[in-house]
Amino acid sequence: MKQLDKEKIKLQYLTFAASLKTIMLSTVDGDGQPFISYAPFVKRDGKLYVYISRIAHHFRHIENHPTVDAMLIEDESQSANLFARQRARFVCTAVNVGNEGYEEVFEQFELSFGKGMIGMLRGLDFSLFELTAREGRYVAGFGQAFDIDLAGDRFDHVARDGHKPANPS
Repeated sequence: MKQLDKEKIKLQYLTFAASLKTIMLSTVDGDGQPFISYAPFVKRDGKLYVYISRIAHHFRHIENHPTVDAMLIEDESQSANLFARQRARFVCTAVNVGNEGYEEVFEQFELSFGKGMIGMLRGLDFSLFELTAREGRYVAGFGQAFDIDLAGDRFDHVARDGHKPANPS
């Protein structure tokens, strides 16, 4: 793949990731069945932050099963489509960090979702989760796949057959 093409795909990923406002989270519930939920999120310093109500069903699952699949998708209507045109999937470790000392994160939430909305949620029983992404894969269209980090600094093309690196070193 030409360097120019790789840079173009990288720019598409960064634009795609910057435009998203919700994230699909997947973990397992008490009986080992997959559990999928949505949450508002922001990115900061190489981490994802999601804001979840303590009374919501998925709060307990994510807190009890800290390994979480996080999938960024073009829009929620495509979440059932495994071949959604663009998506980025990360394996994350989720930690409930509460609400204190994260003002810069909440400022980003306010910019993305509005001051009134986040102010209302902060007055309710919500808690902030910090997700540390261990690895990721970005798929553009129906063919190109890249192993990436959340910031998009590492961006390695992946062959479709067996998902092995296209140019192993």
